Amino acid sequence: MEEKMTYRESAFIIIFENMFLCLDDDELFDIASNIDNVSLSQKTWNLVKSVRENQENIENVISSLSEKRSVQRIPRLNKAILYIAIAEVLYNDKVPTNVAISEAVNIAKKYALENDVRFINGLLGSFSRSL
Repeated sequence: MEEKMTYRESAFIIIFENMFLCLDDDELFDIASNIDNVSLSQKTWNLVKSVRENQENIENVISSLSEKRSVQRIPRLNKAILYIAIAEVLYNDKVPTNVAISEAVNIAKKYALENDVRFINGLLGSFSRSL
């Protein structure tokens, strides 16, 4: 039996899935409860909620840091990873910036292509320097 995912990885999966489904919170919770190994902890839901409530601001941050690609041209998978890192840094003072970024890059290494990992790492590095 596989271990449950971390709350960050679970939040990433839920956010990425919802980029295709566009569900409300209750529907999203129902769908997420059927995804194998996803942790439905309070930390997971706090992070998902933080992304959902602040998505426009998070996209503005990404847009201001992404010199070569508009937010619309960034693959959804990459955006979902960026969303969780930026949301944690901006809206959760209990999470150190370097931890949020490191965890996001680890998720990228697991799910994204090598070029995308570099893009995510570079953008999040610029983000941390801008704070």
